[in-house]
Order: sequence, then C-alpha cells, then structure tokens
Amino acid sequence: MRYDWTPLWRSSIGFDHLFDALDEVQRTAEETYPPYNIERLDENSFRISVALAGFSPDEVALTAEHNVLTLEGRKMEKQDKTFLHRGISNRNFKRQFTLADYVEVKGARFENGLLLIDLQREIPEAMKPRRIEINGSARSNVTQIESKAA
Repeated sequence: MRYDWTPLWRSSIGFDHLFDALDEVQRTAEETYPPYNIERLDENSFRISVALAGFSPDEVALTAEHNVLTLEGRKMEKQDKTFLHRGISNRNFKRQFTLADYVEVKGARFENGLLLIDLQREIPEAMKPRRIEINGSARSNVTQIESKAA
C-alpha cells in the first residue's frame, strides 16, 4: 500500500526532506532482496550486514553520497550452466540506506557470504555540547560610597 503525499505538499513549505524520507521508508519496506541486518555496536558505531550469497566483491558496488549509502549488485551470469533446481537468487539489485548527519562509512568487507559495512558517527567538535564557564563579578571592583548604620 502506497500513500499519496500530494495533499500535504500543497499546504506545507520546506518539508521536502521529510516527505522524501517517508517515500524512501515506504519504498524500502516493499523491497526484500537482498536481506540485511542493521546493528548498533555502541553509541556511535553501527554495522550493516547484507546477505550476498553467490556474489563476489567485483560484482558489488558500494557508494556514499549526500547521506545516502547505495549498494548495487550486478551478477555476471554464465550461460553454460544447467540447473535442475535454482534456489539461490542471482538477480541484480540496488538498495539504498539513508544515513544520519555525520555518519560515515569506515569500511566494508566480505565475510562468510555477508557484506559487512562499518559505520561511525563522528560529530564535529563545534557541534558537540560544551560546558560554558560562568564568571561572577569581582568584589575588588565594588566600592561603597556612603553608609549609615540603622
């Protein structure tokens, strides 16, 4: 089931990114190949594991651009094989993952039929919370002009 966001487009300004994200989530929910897991390793480290049985590293392309990680697979099919049963999928695919701000790909490797993609969130120092020192007024600058005892 797909939702039509057109009525909301007419009455909102500046929410393009939100509607694009909703469309992406809706589209991704409909896709099931290749299967994958996303795991959190710690507060700022993540790993995407994609099951790519039968694919070799030269048949897979991984690109990161503008907070979107794209994984594409192009299977080079050899015509000289005759299958009695074909249960392992060898179809081409394209899967995209939307990354949050400051999340970077640190590496990717094949291990036991899985493509493992390591991600790290690295927030710049300027964006991290910092403690601000609060200074009080110095007593040496205050002078009393006149006082009467009550």
